[in-house]
Amino acid sequence: MPFKRLKLHLKGAVQGVGFRPFVYRIAKELGLKGFVINDSKGVYIEVEGEEERLKKFLFKLNREKPPLARIYSQEIQFLEPVNYEDFVIRKSEEKGEKEVLVLPDIATCEDCLRELFTPEDRRYMYPFINCTNCGPRFTIIERLPYDRKNTTMKVFEMCPECKREYENPLDRRFHAQPNACPKCGPWVSLYKDGKLIAEKNEALELLIEEIKIGKIVAVKGVGGFHLICNATNEESVRTLRKRKRRSEKPFAVMFKSLEQVEAYANPTELEKALLISPERPIVLIQKKKELAPSVSPGLKRVGAFLPYSPLHHLILNSLDFPVVATSANISEEPIIKDNKEALEKLGELADLILVHNRDIKRRCDDSVVKVVSGVPTPIRRSRGYAPLPVEVPFELPKRVLAVGGMLKNTFALGFKNQVILSQHIGDIENLNTLKVFEESVFDLMELYEFEPDVVVCDMHPRYETTRWAEEFSRKRGIPLIKVQHHYAHMLSCMAENGIKEKVLGIAWDGTGYGEDGTLWGGEFLVADYTSYERAFNFKPVKLIGGEKAVKEPRRVALSLLFDIFGEEALNLDLLPVKSFSERELKNLYLAWKKGINSPLSSSVGRLFDALASLLNLKQILSYEGQGAMMVEDLYDPLVKDNYPYEIRGKEVDLRKAFLEVLKEKDKSLAASRFINTLAKVCEDIALMVGIERVCLSGGVMQNDPLVTKIKELLEKEKFKVYTHQKVPPNDGGIALGQAVFGLSLV
Repeated sequence: MPFKRLKLHLKGAVQGVGFRPFVYRIAKELGLKGFVINDSKGVYIEVEGEEERLKKFLFKLNREKPPLARIYSQEIQFLEPVNYEDFVIRKSEEKGEKEVLVLPDIATCEDCLRELFTPEDRRYMYPFINCTNCGPRFTIIERLPYDRKNTTMKVFEMCPECKREYENPLDRRFHAQPNACPKCGPWVSLYKDGKLIAEKNEALELLIEEIKIGKIVAVKGVGGFHLICNATNEESVRTLRKRKRRSEKPFAVMFKSLEQVEAYANPTELEKALLISPERPIVLIQKKKELAPSVSPGLKRVGAFLPYSPLHHLILNSLDFPVVATSANISEEPIIKDNKEALEKLGELADLILVHNRDIKRRCDDSVVKVVSGVPTPIRRSRGYAPLPVEVPFELPKRVLAVGGMLKNTFALGFKNQVILSQHIGDIENLNTLKVFEESVFDLMELYEFEPDVVVCDMHPRYETTRWAEEFSRKRGIPLIKVQHHYAHMLSCMAENGIKEKVLGIAWDGTGYGEDGTLWGGEFLVADYTSYERAFNFKPVKLIGGEKAVKEPRRVALSLLFDIFGEEALNLDLLPVKSFSERELKNLYLAWKKGINSPLSSSVGRLFDALASLLNLKQILSYEGQGAMMVEDLYDPLVKDNYPYEIRGKEVDLRKAFLEVLKEKDKSLAASRFINTLAKVCEDIALMVGIERVCLSGGVMQNDPLVTKIKELLEKEKFKVYTHQKVPPNDGGIALGQAVFGLSLV
């Protein structure tokens, strides 16, 4: 039998997932010799033996790989043997260009959970239990390769028992970098009024008792602090809202188990699968039994998730009710991650603060997923998913930094055939969030030793990210490319779906800066990777008061009424009219007529706001998208008809539809027919344009009944409809689109 040496270079998510001990085990099992090593590109293997055994090794490598491993490419060579004496795991190499993927933080595995609650186990009730198959990764790594000395765990010297596990290739904790136990690892400490009151098990016991009596506590988790309270205690939730200055925006709720979720909500089978997945995202599901009314006021859904760290499991396991678990910050501020900052800032928000002494290297908020038209759609892509790359359908000629948008910001690093999206940064609307954005950009660049050849940003001149990119480009002396907002939405959908052909892109959202200086948001684009044409759009509406209209649906409704009835609208017996004084109405009409601080907007998001106002769901918003979410909740799939509308030239005019809305007595019927109308518009325009592939993107495409109806109508006409499943359809996904546009031009 021929004797050969097999050389393998694996790239992908192959470090920190137990890949080397897996390779060691199968090599030993097959009687092969050689070595395996982590390097800056991934995992490098040389193994030699009989040719048939080497082929079996290759098969097992790909078929039986560890559950968290993802092989994106493998270079294979068969060479002459060099006569290795044994098979060994060699020490990691740090030299070379960094191409290895950094893994996200992974929820506690079943094996660790079993040990956590087994009294005889040496890690019983230990809040930092982990193994190769679970635990923190992205939030503790300081540099590559992923070895303990390169993580925030480097300050904890392993005890002899932990070290024995860590060094044994046949152990589940072989090279589990956060490996620790109560003797040698991190511990928790509890503070009240800035003073230490308890540590370790006592701290946890006291914290749990305080939650039981209705207190609000801050808990340091994997990627930052949570504020936690009893989700069934209305007084506690209302107090939390008051302290956090968050009037109505829904809170996420952590449940101890899937069974407890099902006691309060009706998750579908797919939603259950998402809830128990290793990523453990927040999943938006239909409520069944009311939690405290203030948890998600006025909405039929609740953001539910399960514990994902041992500390969360210990807390929830000791309670017989679910808890609100929301990011620990004042609204619009970055999530807090450091102990010192928490003790300084969270005293006014929380009655007690539980910290631990394992540093969080980088903030990472919880991910949010919603099932839209039968597929999981990221609403916020962060913990559990970031920073895994999105593979794109071509090789990128240069290295690009794409800075994303201003709201729901993520940024991206693009190189080779992949784009690495950052964790969710948030809305960049003040100096603190801009500082966190900048720190996060430089942090990820440093982690990957990444120097961009080009920087890409949004066209909006007032976006903080655009200004930052302009300054970054000037200082580095590299080209700056600006991409139209909705075109970036389309490109992100094309790239994640691997589409190379020209598409009809339907990009609907709240607002985006258009090339004609108006605000876009209801766009039909014919696009490829190098250019686009604005084929159709909705008839622009004047936003009376500019930014005020974005927060006050009544102003958008009033503008539509002025457009339909002229000055007569001032006398209509409608809530958007009656909510203003007579003097205010006259001034608003004058502003509308003369175009004073009343920019034009084609936004479908604003049309949903107008509908929410006319149906008296919401006149003034407490948070972005509130009106549209309330309209979505009213949809009845049994309603099949739609309202009339007109397509004049390249503009879609919905004034006839809104006239019918004014006559409608049933709010559910009005909402359903309106959504059906928007879907019918898509069908008509798709037939007029005649391009087979249709991409749906933008924040409005988070609306489940709308996307479902669009797909139903278009697929019936044999169109291929593509939506988002890897990155959010909202502004959290546009950095991907910016990256692939930038690289198509350079």
